Amino acid sequence: MHSLGLVSNYTVAQFKPQKSRSNEALIRNELKRAFIQEKELAVVVSDLTYVRVGGKWHYVCLFVDLFNREIIGHSVGENKTASLVYEALASISANLNDIQLFHTDRGKEFDNRLIDEALETFNIQRSLSMKGCPNDNAVAEATFKVFKTEFANQAHFSNLNQLELELNDYVHWFNNIRIHGTLGYLTPTEFKLQPL
Repeated sequence: MHSLGLVSNYTVAQFKPQKSRSNEALIRNELKRAFIQEKELAVVVSDLTYVRVGGKWHYVCLFVDLFNREIIGHSVGENKTASLVYEALASISANLNDIQLFHTDRGKEFDNRLIDEALETFNIQRSLSMKGCPNDNAVAEATFKVFKTEFANQAHFSNLNQLELELNDYVHWFNNIRIHGTLGYLTPTEFKLQPL
């Protein structure tokens, strides 16, 4: 097949992450896997993943409220940078002063002056997973697994604008139509609107 230039339909392009240094900040894991939260916006978790756009890898950043697993902020971009994270933070329509704790893994895109200043402005406490421990950010990891399975892996994006538009639709569907087992088979919106 190689000599004839043939490629199997079953061959899936694999992303080969570049080895990058991790965030070595002395920030502790304040969340300590307390993934069940009883107050809206008390704890927000985030991560990034890659999506193929026009034959190249691009990135998606999601912010998830642990209270109801709602995707409250998102952004897309060509590079895995602090600006991508900042755009996702800026896309949150809720009052950022209500966020008490922001938890992520130790990716370098979360370790910079831009994010530090934004968190300081809104008095948001920082929490980082232990190095090499993805289970410390399990809700963000699980959200991305669902995101990839239901959305990104089956889609073909020709450009960044198409990804952004379709991601907006997916986030709306995820928050308002898709039921979640961890929420008693309610949507995040239904869960949030329940009487206390």
